[in-house]
Amino acid sequence: MDMNVLSEPVGHNIGAAWNQFIRSGKIAAGIVSPLVAKSWEKCANRNMDPTEGRGQIELGRNELKELLDKNERTIRIANPFMKNLYKMFSNTGFIIVLADIKGYILESFGDKERLKNAQYLNFVLGANWSEASVGTNAIGLALATGKPAQVSGWEHFSQPHHCWTCSAAPIFNKQGEMVAVLDISGPVHEKNSHTLGMVAAASEAISMQLKMQQKQNEMILVNKHMESIFNAMSDGVILIDKCGIIKDVNTITKQILNRNEQSMIGCSIDTIFKEISPVTKEMLHYKKSYSGIKLSLPGSKGTNHCLASGEIVADDQGGVSGGVLILRPIQQGKSSINCYSAHNADFSFHDIIGNSSSMREVIGVAILAAESSSNILLQGESGTGKELFAQAIHNKSARCKGPFIAVNCGAIPRELIGSELFGYEEGAFTGAKRGGRPGKFELATGGTLFLDEIGDMPLEQQVSLLRVLQDKKINRIGSDRIITTDVRIICATNKNLLKEVRMGSFRQDLYYRLNVISVTIPPLRERGEDIILLLTSFLQHLSKGHKCEFDLEPEVLHCLKKYSWPGNVRELHNVAERIIHLVKGKIVSLVHLPADVYHCCEALTELPAQRSSFKEQRRRENEKTEREEIVTLLHECNGNISHIAKRMGVARTTVYRKMQLYAIQY
Repeated sequence: MDMNVLSEPVGHNIGAAWNQFIRSGKIAAGIVSPLVAKSWEKCANRNMDPTEGRGQIELGRNELKELLDKNERTIRIANPFMKNLYKMFSNTGFIIVLADIKGYILESFGDKERLKNAQYLNFVLGANWSEASVGTNAIGLALATGKPAQVSGWEHFSQPHHCWTCSAAPIFNKQGEMVAVLDISGPVHEKNSHTLGMVAAASEAISMQLKMQQKQNEMILVNKHMESIFNAMSDGVILIDKCGIIKDVNTITKQILNRNEQSMIGCSIDTIFKEISPVTKEMLHYKKSYSGIKLSLPGSKGTNHCLASGEIVADDQGGVSGGVLILRPIQQGKSSINCYSAHNADFSFHDIIGNSSSMREVIGVAILAAESSSNILLQGESGTGKELFAQAIHNKSARCKGPFIAVNCGAIPRELIGSELFGYEEGAFTGAKRGGRPGKFELATGGTLFLDEIGDMPLEQQVSLLRVLQDKKINRIGSDRIITTDVRIICATNKNLLKEVRMGSFRQDLYYRLNVISVTIPPLRERGEDIILLLTSFLQHLSKGHKCEFDLEPEVLHCLKKYSWPGNVRELHNVAERIIHLVKGKIVSLVHLPADVYHCCEALTELPAQRSSFKEQRRRENEKTEREEIVTLLHECNGNISHIAKRMGVARTTVYRKMQLYAIQY
């Protein structure tokens, strides 16, 4: 802050100079400082009465309260500094005053007697002491110039102020704007040039404190904004330190894991995410980011499948201060937009299980198709393994070292499928990412693009796809730049596309462009001899390689072969998973099969004796399960029958009857 004294007179006959100005309006050159002289002239031009000088009381009670509330932060920060100044000047007759940028007094400290004497000049809370209100004074000069000022005795325009000496300095905020003035006023005979230095130093300290407070408030606001963004993200975000200790998690992370933050913050990444712990530690040690790691995490509604990625956070010296882990849920069904499986295909023809003649024939056709460069159309019911064939074809083709990008055309909203396939430039539409984004055609360059559920693609996008297939070129949305594509197309559908063509929901020209080589995968009901082979493989895989051997009773074998399997291989896999969980020993009987399977099975009508035996076995199993449930609930509910009945969804009398039936005592 500029510490020049703005009003120090250059002569000693200031009293005579004041009288001369009041009588004639002439300034005594060399006696009155230019700043004071200018202020006197402004006061005279306003026709101010030099015999007055009382502060203007303009504010009502409500207006004063509003003024004090508006300046609350400045008053609060200045208060301790004003108290310290008052201690230095106690019993000297000085008053310490804080005024706002219009000259209204906001706060004052001083000896009681001196404060009382100052009332005759209205030097009190809420009074206006600007130059326009009371004439030349230190508060008015500091407000007018933005610099420290000292006005003593006869330098004041108003005669009642001649017994006072005043020193004032402005207070500034972080933006450099003046927000208040600090003033020290006292008897003129106590005038000291050091007083101005003290008030200037105090105002500077208040300004610094005010700026720090503003900065702190801004940081709090920024942190709140960041926290809002942090918790509004659709991906799970985990912040870790350089040792791999979790420091913070966002709302989505808590939802994905079904855990509260207290159970995660402070824990090592080892205890929460064992699958990515090694690669995360490698990231922190070698500063190597990672992405695309698949995780299966237990949640409140079953298993959550996510793609994990990690980035380091560097410190000022370029070292590692921590990292950020991102968990991106892999959405299932129609809500998914980015429905690609990976940039690499995991399966080959060796992974396709089947010895039936129909399956051997299809595999042979698919192998021949893989060796060509033509587009392929895979047809078959849902659950027959069309994507498995697509990956196997890719891995058998000359493009096996390129990416394999899968897109579920039926799962992408109509308005987004264009940007997903062809990409977009920055600013192409509201919500477009900075820098734009490549589409799946670009990502699949040099490899294979698998378009699943092609029959669900909207007609308007079928036109765009046809043009790309013909020209081998694309334009990102929002761009005129032409990008050449080098992509092999494999499509899949569970619809009869020729029927869709006749109905007008699928373009005929696109159908023939895609259907260069057609591979029709047979449903499981036409692959009778493959059913047990597939089931055995699934059981082996689901038992995690522990060579669990199951014995299937004859009626089970008969039932499995006779069932129509509308869900195909996917449904059979579910049956295998059910067997793993329900069978305690090695014997698999009809009771372990889903109701859909055994109810529709001819075995139940062909084997009446077994049916009776099965029903009895089923009844015993149900009774055993029900008894175990009641015993468990008795312990969990501390014997409260009302709670047990509510949990079971039955009446209390039913619970008592069941306890008597199963000889349960509690």
